[in-house]
Amino acid sequence: MVAQNGKDLLIKLDIDNAGSFETIAGLRATRISFNAESVDVTSLESQGGWRELLGGAGVKSAAISGSGIFKDQATDERARQIFFDGEVPDFQVIVPDFGIIEGPFMITGIEYAGSYNGEANYDLSMASAGVLTFTAL
Repeated sequence: MVAQNGKDLLIKLDIDNAGSFETIAGLRATRISFNAESVDVTSLESQGGWRELLGGAGVKSAAISGSGIFKDQATDERARQIFFDGEVPDFQVIVPDFGIIEGPFMITGIEYAGSYNGEANYDLSMASAGVLTFTAL
């Protein structure tokens, strides 16, 4: 596999709750992580004292984060609205040469910052809030 361009990892949000996905403008860095809790079923009878895990029993989750600059008024306003209204809309994460992850996410944090001689910037954190689907590219 050839190295991928970081700018091609995109976070898109459903801008109008009708399936119209738009890239969150101004993001310079993005990340998605997947997690699965394990359920330990180790007992005194476990062979050699090795831990045993119960497959498919743990809670799965995903987290998205991004940081960037203010650039597009529509997506900036929509992200703020989602946070303050407590909405859980669908998002898409496009991972180049991998696929599209889509499903509901809650914006769990927005941080705004700026320096006197620099641009205003923000950090965005999101947590999965339901079933996610994966479509291979």
